[in-house]
Amino acid sequence: MSLLNQLFSRGLLGPKCKTCLTLAISRMKLLQNKRDVQLKLMRKEIAQFLQAGQEAIARIRVEHVIREQNIWAAYEILEMFCEFILARVPILESQRECPSELREAVASVIFAAPRCADIPDLLQVRNLFAAKYGKEFIAAASELRPDTSVNRTIIEKLSVSTPSGVSRLKVLRDIAKEYNVEWDSSKTEAEFRKQPEDLLNGPKPIAIRNLASRDQSKPDTHESPPNLLYTSMSTNNKHENSDSVPFKTSGSPKTSRHTSVGQSGAQPTVRNQNIGQATALKEERGFQSSDVLQRAREAIAVAERASASARAAAELVNVNFNVGKP
Repeated sequence: MSLLNQLFSRGLLGPKCKTCLTLAISRMKLLQNKRDVQLKLMRKEIAQFLQAGQEAIARIRVEHVIREQNIWAAYEILEMFCEFILARVPILESQRECPSELREAVASVIFAAPRCADIPDLLQVRNLFAAKYGKEFIAAASELRPDTSVNRTIIEKLSVSTPSGVSRLKVLRDIAKEYNVEWDSSKTEAEFRKQPEDLLNGPKPIAIRNLASRDQSKPDTHESPPNLLYTSMSTNNKHENSDSVPFKTSGSPKTSRHTSVGQSGAQPTVRNQNIGQATALKEERGFQSSDVLQRAREAIAVAERASASARAAAELVNVNFNVGKP
């Protein structure tokens, strides 16, 4: 079907293509005039923000100004391409393949048609080119394949990427100069130079070697936690172990700390204080455990007395029963 369209649509391409190109040119001129008025108002508002010291709002508004200026410039180039194609429609009709001198203009119109929603006439021109040259030619221009000749300025101006900080700063300076606004751009320039935070990958990893060297340079003031397995021993063993602790200190940790200061003449260490606290914790755990064992022994003794009383009562009942028999 596409081959038949290529063979028999030569007479139909001319009038339709001319009509669509003429409408597209007139529509682009109207949109350019409308954008001129909007750009003047937007630039004036940004100048007022700069004069009032509201640079944050001006930095946001300038992105919209840059996009509008890019679209205006793209329409100007597309208008020239459409006029160039319109003047050479008979050449397009006479040849089956796209001529080399018209390839850039045709490919640029095909690329820009779906990206310019304000100009639906370009989509109709794109469909006419698809009927004549095939879908592969359209796909190559739309996907920017290496063998296409789409204008680089059109690609740049119709890009949806965020404008760079250099371009934004340049436009802000031009606006300030145009409306005679005394504006210090150092703060905005420093803001544009900041690198955006990577919120997806999280914070940057810390160098392990630096941490290791830092830890080695610091003295080791931490001790291992006290061994609480001694709390499961018997009361006698606990008292023996608590009495035979080699690092047991008498008095409070404060007294031992002052003693070490007096002997060494240096700053007090945390080692003796930690050992004293661990020993006190062991003794306290031992006393609590001894109270629990004592209560358990008393409960066992009460239970044994209760069971003995129950056996005596049962024997007394059996004796009375036997005596009462004839």
